[in-house]
Amino acid sequence: MQNFNFHSHTYRCGHANKNFSDEEYVVEYINNGFKKIAFTDHCPQKVIIDHRRNMRMEYSQKEDYYNSVKILQEKYKDSIEIELGFEVEYHPSQEKNLLELKKETNKLVLGQHFVEDKYGRLKIVGGDSLDDRDLSNYAKYIEIAMEKGIPDVVVHPDIYMYGRKKFGKIEAKTAHAICKAAEKYGVPLEINLSKVVLYMTYVTENISYPRKEFWEIASKYNVKVIYGIDAHYREQINLYKESIKVANEVIGQDVIDKLNFCESL
Repeated sequence: MQNFNFHSHTYRCGHANKNFSDEEYVVEYINNGFKKIAFTDHCPQKVIIDHRRNMRMEYSQKEDYYNSVKILQEKYKDSIEIELGFEVEYHPSQEKNLLELKKETNKLVLGQHFVEDKYGRLKIVGGDSLDDRDLSNYAKYIEIAMEKGIPDVVVHPDIYMYGRKKFGKIEAKTAHAICKAAEKYGVPLEINLSKVVLYMTYVTENISYPRKEFWEIASKYNVKVIYGIDAHYREQINLYKESIKVANEVIGQDVIDKLNFCESL
C-alpha cells in the first residue's frame, strides 16, 4: 500500500475544512501510517485570472503557509517527511509565477482546472461545457507545463471527464496526448481518490473520475502512476485504504495490474 501522498490542501483554499489545522492533517497522516506527504494547496496567483471565490489561497497568505509547513517539518521530522508545495494550473500569464513557486517549494502538482476558449475567456473544467477545442487545449496546457519542467506530478488528469458521459474519439485523443507527454517527460500521473470518497460517504453522484477508459489508455504507455488523496478533510485520510480498493474496482484490476506504480517519489 502506498505510504505517501502528495495531494493535500488546507483551510486557506476556502473550500477545505476550515476547522482542520495543518498540524491536525500531519497527525492524521502519521496515525494512518504515512511516511511522506506534501502540502499542495491551491496556489495563489500574482496575476489573477481565476476570479472564483473560495477556490485558492490569497497571495497574502503564502508566507503564513510557508512558515506553518516549515514548523511542522521540524516538529515531526522523526515521524514523517513533509514537503512544501502547491497545486497549480498552467496558463501563459501564470508561467513566471509558477516558475517562482517552483524555486521556493519542494513539490508542484498540476491540476488543470481551466482552459482558455477562442474568445480568451476561462472555461472551468467540469463546470462549463467544454467543446472539442477546449479538450485539445486542456491536453496542450498539460503538455506545455511538463515541457517547461513545472509539475512533479499531474493530478486528476482525467478530470476533463467530469460531467461527460461519453468517452469517444476526442476524449480518447485527449488521454493519448496526456499519456504520451507524461511518458516523454517522465512526469507521474495521479489516480485521484476524491470522487471515490464522496461516493463512498455521501453517495451524491456517480464516480466521474478516475475514469476506466483513461487508465486503459495510460496502461499502454510507460508512465509512472501514483494514488492521490486530494485531501480537503479528515475523513479522506481515514478512508484511504478503502478508497483505493473502490478506485481499483472502478478502473478494473486487469488495468491496475498493467500500470507502473511508483514506490516512492
